[in-house]
Amino acid sequence: MENSYDYGRIVRPLLDWYRENKRTLPWRENPSPYRVWVSEIMLQQTRVEAVKEYYVRFMDALPTIEDLAKCDEEKLLKLWEGLGYYSRARNLQKAAREIVLRFDGTFPTEPEDVQSLSGIGAYTTGAICSIAYGQRIAAVDGNVLRVTARLSENATPINDDKYKKELTQKLSTIYPKAGQDCADFTQSLFELGALVCKPQNPDCAVCPLAKYCKARKSGAQKEYPILPQKREKRRESVYVFLIQTDEGFCIRRREKGVLKGMNEFPSHVIERGESAESVLNEWGMYAFTEIKRKKYKHVFTHIVWDITCVWVKAESAPFDCYAMDEIEEGVSLPTAIKQCMDIIDDK
Repeated sequence: MENSYDYGRIVRPLLDWYRENKRTLPWRENPSPYRVWVSEIMLQQTRVEAVKEYYVRFMDALPTIEDLAKCDEEKLLKLWEGLGYYSRARNLQKAAREIVLRFDGTFPTEPEDVQSLSGIGAYTTGAICSIAYGQRIAAVDGNVLRVTARLSENATPINDDKYKKELTQKLSTIYPKAGQDCADFTQSLFELGALVCKPQNPDCAVCPLAKYCKARKSGAQKEYPILPQKREKRRESVYVFLIQTDEGFCIRRREKGVLKGMNEFPSHVIERGESAESVLNEWGMYAFTEIKRKKYKHVFTHIVWDITCVWVKAESAPFDCYAMDEIEEGVSLPTAIKQCMDIIDDK
């Protein structure tokens, strides 16, 4: 668990470094609680560079909590298309509606109220309250865990929830007085982990905390943090069908499993060596012409899909059909499914 490392001494040098080296990021402009919240949800398990464009587009389309609360789900998912982990978008909207109902549309200021909202945990609460409100509450993410593990040579696995809670409490006690310093200190820890104290190749030569780092002194930087053992991902073989009729291509809502509730070109997890033809027959399709197949792989957090995309043409189909321009402009498709469209361009 957490040792007796003195984190108080890192505050001033880290703040000074951050103010000279911080990146210009769209969510750092006018950091209202709503803007900070949306950025933090988008940044979960997603790279900063990948989020920038999505964030700007999202905020242009839904600039207020009320806009998000009343947004049509299909529009919301289209705005999120390509970011993955679509439950994040649904929880954002659910929480926005809770804010409208419970807090008259104003983002709450008390940490307990913030954390009571759907999809918001201790980390996101700390980020919002410190960055938007200048409160003395730490936000401990992967970057912060890596930085502090190296500073203190702490060998506790970073997925230990008790350790993370203790670290959050300890860091909160050394935060600057309420205000901009609190906001900057939270972001300085994020920034150090992202730019300098990187996972594989920490740039210790330019680190403002080098002289305070126990792992650097012992030459053990790359041994920290202690990561949990990775579980082997489960694999599934999946058919994704591009079913084309004169009206367009079939789209349906996925009813179970990975991507449940998302739009998709009809898919099917292959069991017992099922053929594409037998699956189409199960859907009542007997008259069709296969145009082309394409294989590709998509990796989720806990599962890998080995996908066979099958493009067929038919006079009629068992699901609603949409013109391709309608799909591209108004139908949200997860990346695992959307990649199937490449088969058309490869013709």
